[in-house]
Amino acid sequence: MKLWQQVLIGLILGVVAGIVLGEKAADLKIFGTIFISLIKMVIVPLIFFALLSGITSMHGQGNFTRVGLKGFSAYILTAIFAVLIGLSAGILFHPGTGVDLHSILSSSDVAQPAAIAKAPPTVTEFLLNLIPVNPLNSMVNDNFLQIIVFSIFTGITINLIGDKAKPLKDVIYSASQMAFKMIELIIRLAPLGVFGYISWVVGTQGLEILESLAKLIVVVLAACSFQYLVFGLMILIFARLSPLPFYRKILFTQSIAFATSSSKATLSTAMTQLQERLGVSKTNSNFLMPLGVCINMDGTAIYLGICALFFAQAYGIDLTTQNYMMLVLTCTLGSIGAAGIPSGSIIFMSMVLSSVGLPIEGIGIILGVDRVLDMVRTTVNITGDSAITLIVDKSEGGLDEKLYYQKDV
Repeated sequence: MKLWQQVLIGLILGVVAGIVLGEKAADLKIFGTIFISLIKMVIVPLIFFALLSGITSMHGQGNFTRVGLKGFSAYILTAIFAVLIGLSAGILFHPGTGVDLHSILSSSDVAQPAAIAKAPPTVTEFLLNLIPVNPLNSMVNDNFLQIIVFSIFTGITINLIGDKAKPLKDVIYSASQMAFKMIELIIRLAPLGVFGYISWVVGTQGLEILESLAKLIVVVLAACSFQYLVFGLMILIFARLSPLPFYRKILFTQSIAFATSSSKATLSTAMTQLQERLGVSKTNSNFLMPLGVCINMDGTAIYLGICALFFAQAYGIDLTTQNYMMLVLTCTLGSIGAAGIPSGSIIFMSMVLSSVGLPIEGIGIILGVDRVLDMVRTTVNITGDSAITLIVDKSEGGLDEKLYYQKDV
């Protein structure tokens, strides 16, 4: 039985247990707490080694060509825009309203609302706080921004050493694989975690939680649909092409992405469709698509933004302007870092929530609907990769416009 099916069963059994046991279902919360504690246990080494491995695996001058810079810049900008769409959807539709997770705050060793409402640091203080004076202390205190800065600096330094650093790169790669395997093992306990948290919430709050989860799904779908239309607008403005052939010819690729929930599993199909049906040059598609799959996760960026607002509203916490700025940064980094990591969106959601002092204990509640949303996120991700590849290829003069507009036989 597939994991998502087990999670769904855990969700259903949790609802039943919550209804039958009522307040007594609070005792089952321990299963969810164990699951979240295991995630906390590995999140710091995972983020450190995953980012470090990604940077040290870059090689060759091709990564720094004009096409690469165009693609990289476009991917980063669309990720930021996707986060803004997610946050806007969360503010507009209030998916977390009606859910009361405030009790978690009183039973968890996490930041209290007062800590979040403190005066935001100045620009100078913010920049200085990015530098980890003591990297080990940053890891102990879960200061993820400092961990990311240290990872990036370390990775760049190792790359500058050249071939002499190959043994160290091998160690880093092995360490990242170890972290991935640890997460893979922990995620297998997700059905138990979902059962524990859902039974607790339903038992203490009733079936209203299911209504809120349904609202969360609708909000994510609406935001992803908007991002989907934005890709067409980008093609129209920057490539000066009608987006209709793109939407029509990308459907097969999207169906594979939706079914597999994996951008990497869809990569080969996407590249073939771009080259043979949309007229994108083989050189640029072979370079930009793998790059996009590794760093461009617009659907995930939207999801992280909306979920951050969902939990803030469920905890009854008002975020400051500084918190929103931090969310834009961490959601963007999280969407990039989540690529290629098993259940990466859940792992980096922990980082996003922690960055603004929100408890991560409630993550187990949304695992029951994560599979459905993962299918949609992956479809948006691969569509964004394809759209940007098309736009950059057009700007480089490599696109076969005749084939692009040609109707399929």
